[in-house]
Amino acid sequence: MKFGLRLRGGLLATLIMFGAAVVAPVGAVFVSSSALAQTVQSISVEGNRRVEVETIRSYFKPGPGGRLDQGAIDDGLKALIETGLFQDVRINRGSGGQIIVSVVENPVIGRVAFEGNKKIKDEQLTTEVQSKARGTFSRAMVQSDTLRIAEIYRRSGRYDVRVTPEIIEQPNNRVDLIFTVEEGAKTGVKSIEFVGNNAFSSYRLRDVIKTRESNLLSFLASGDIYDPDRVEADRDLIRRFYLKNGYADVQVVAALTEYDPEKKGFNVTFKIEEGSQYRVGALDFRSSIPNFDPSSLRAYSRVNVGSLYNVESVEKSVEEMQIEASRRGYAFAVVRPGGDRNFEAHTVSVVFNIDEGPRTYIERINLRGNTRTRDYVIRREFDISEGDAYNRALVDRAERRLKNLDYFKSVKITTEPGSSSDRVILIVDMEEKSTGDFSVSGGYSTTDGALAEVSISERNLLGRGLFAKASVTYGQYARGYSLSFVEPYLLDYRVALGLDLYQRQQLSNSYISYGTKTLGFSPRLGFSLREDLSLQLRYSVYQQEITLPYYLANCNNVAGSAFNPSPAFVNANGGVPDLSSTNGLGCYSDGEASLPVRKELANGKTLTSALGYTLTYNTLDNNKNPSDGLLVDFRQDFAGVGGDVSYLKSVVDAKYYTPLVSDIVGLIRVQSGMLNKIGSDLRMLDHFQMGPNLVRGFAPNGIGPRDLNPFGSRDALGGTKYWGASLELQMPFWFLPKEVGLKGAVYADAGGLYDYKGPTSWATTGEVNLPGCVPSSVNPVSAGTCTGLVYDDSKVIRSSVGVGLIWQSPFGPLRFDYAVPLSKGKYDRTQEFRFGGGTTF
Repeated sequence: MKFGLRLRGGLLATLIMFGAAVVAPVGAVFVSSSALAQTVQSISVEGNRRVEVETIRSYFKPGPGGRLDQGAIDDGLKALIETGLFQDVRINRGSGGQIIVSVVENPVIGRVAFEGNKKIKDEQLTTEVQSKARGTFSRAMVQSDTLRIAEIYRRSGRYDVRVTPEIIEQPNNRVDLIFTVEEGAKTGVKSIEFVGNNAFSSYRLRDVIKTRESNLLSFLASGDIYDPDRVEADRDLIRRFYLKNGYADVQVVAALTEYDPEKKGFNVTFKIEEGSQYRVGALDFRSSIPNFDPSSLRAYSRVNVGSLYNVESVEKSVEEMQIEASRRGYAFAVVRPGGDRNFEAHTVSVVFNIDEGPRTYIERINLRGNTRTRDYVIRREFDISEGDAYNRALVDRAERRLKNLDYFKSVKITTEPGSSSDRVILIVDMEEKSTGDFSVSGGYSTTDGALAEVSISERNLLGRGLFAKASVTYGQYARGYSLSFVEPYLLDYRVALGLDLYQRQQLSNSYISYGTKTLGFSPRLGFSLREDLSLQLRYSVYQQEITLPYYLANCNNVAGSAFNPSPAFVNANGGVPDLSSTNGLGCYSDGEASLPVRKELANGKTLTSALGYTLTYNTLDNNKNPSDGLLVDFRQDFAGVGGDVSYLKSVVDAKYYTPLVSDIVGLIRVQSGMLNKIGSDLRMLDHFQMGPNLVRGFAPNGIGPRDLNPFGSRDALGGTKYWGASLELQMPFWFLPKEVGLKGAVYADAGGLYDYKGPTSWATTGEVNLPGCVPSSVNPVSAGTCTGLVYDDSKVIRSSVGVGLIWQSPFGPLRFDYAVPLSKGKYDRTQEFRFGGGTTF
């Protein structure tokens, strides 16, 4: 008579196929515990083929005296089942008190294959599943792999996926495992609704979140794919947006998602309780640290009395104050903001409390997840290191910097207790992402014509944090190449070194009669003075030359057609121009290209060597699609550090965005420039050339001083001074889905370009002050003389009004403008319609 205990470790394949939950092994026959507790003479093993007998026996641990009690047998049985090596394990009692362990081994997997998967490659699925070729087959593991594959497809927006495992038995206790996938259609977000939003429209709030509604162009992006983690993150983005705009009591109560079987997609609804909008009623600074003046930190506050209560401004103020206190020797100072609401007046009294924090030091900084990026690239983003005082503001700044590197999908810095109570360990968890880009771009504009570009770039070259890019451009009127390299930390300082090598060729077109070739090299240094203020120093050296078709540079043709000179103009014995002729301005008056152009052509290649800098102030809320903030660029370049030309060029460009009513954004732009002569004469090529970049409705090079030669190409000469002002209102098309990315604009522009100071004569040719020279009535040099160049330089204010269509398309930003000039110069050239844009694919 035998007593035994039996556990069967497995699941039915049909349960796996229909998504049944994994259950514990079932089937047991119990024996008397007293019987099994007897002294065991030996343990016998049956049924094993690959697993050694001694390996199985090792799972049973006898107690003192070599006795194997009930607890030891139970523990051994569970341990054998948990190995996953066996389908079935039985423990029986033989004659003479012998323990018999009978096992049925799991098969070995011959191969793991996937069928029906088109959207996700085999390689990706292979890395995700636990079942591996030449590994042990486990039905529980197969069930887990099935659920994992389905989850991967759901993350990519395919919730109708079906995954069916199939087990094909092979000889010698081997099996093949096949996962058959029915991918189904993509499950997107069909609608996004907001409930309880009164201060901001649903159209505006859709700008804040990352989730997008499905539309005709959704196949080019992934924002419409339903992702529960993204929806949850959107709740925080909405909350932060309200807190930034004064709504201190806001709550995003819920983000409800519901699958609509008819639309085969999800409906997402955000429920919001806005509360009241608050302003800053009072601002105070308090300190509990002896001999520390709290009011000395007032200069580092970004919060002002009377302004909207802005949580981001409060957080940045805390960070700046805490860092400044640390610099002054108070390494453990902690700045804690407080707020006292006045519900009737809708104000918040903000108090910054400076206290002595716990004396905690950083024991170690441990990095996790950076398989490619070098450790020092990450550590240099910290302003603190091992052994320094723990400063939460500096840790938060380091986390923000690491995220801004754009090397990682996610970055999270947490703390763990150190070896003692005053020590902490910083844990930096990262998930790396691809940092290389290969793009083929194409575009068309009314200025440059058709254009194509191929570029390859790497933001984290060799894992060292270096940036490199190479691009080749070929177009209808513009061609060239460029090589760029950036070292963001020069000599371990937070100074960026950039090197640019470029070659550009601009061909003649309907706007200019000449072409230019430019070959240049420019090193630069970039400094971040503050988060909103940066400085760039640069040196530029480039060689430039003008190219002209033959018929625009001789003395025999006018606009490419034959010219029949009169006997008084050309001698009969050889066709040499007669400088004593009374026909006017001599050879160069027969037209074609303007005098400054042909003079530049005769000078050949010109070398320019210039030092310059750019100071940028940027408080925009979004650099790509701003709706609030200020962007100011001030640039100066001094040419004359060697080279053939010398000048001082100064340019300022300011843009101010502000939200108005009903999602309308106002834009005010002011720009100005000045070119000053230093030493040698100014070239025409160094002058400012303006058109729609200053006043829309005018052609490129369409405004400003212009050659008036009636037989020539009437080239734009440019000016040394310009100014411009624009007022624009950008508004969405409320009747279109937000995801289409279309909005309209109405605008008014005004500006002027004047004061040409380039060459007006060509003294070396003997063609100036000729007998019978006709004095200019437009720009006379002095009474009784004349100039070789007749041009218009009237200080007319150019102005226009127009409408525009702005499309943030998946193909890249596109803009269409139609502007009507209201005032213009006599010789200006207009272009009412303008289009520009491009794509990357």
